Amino acid sequence: MNITRIVAILFIVGGALGLVYGSFSYTKDTTALKLGPIELKVEEKETVNVPVWAGIGAIVVGAVLLAVGGKKG
Repeated sequence: MNITRIVAILFIVGGALGLVYGSFSYTKDTTALKLGPIELKVEEKETVNVPVWAGIGAIVVGAVLLAVGGKKG
């Protein structure tokens, strides 16, 4: 299996996951206040929405890479 096929499969899987889930969340730690030895840390939950066009585009790019990468000249 060559690198083009691996990248193509990753695009297809990533695009499919983007379409199925639609968004993902992560937690970001920030320092809100630092006063001498005392620190106040805050955890912020961030949500990133994955556009439908991005998921479909990733699947199409993966399919094209599979089609082109499979042909040997």
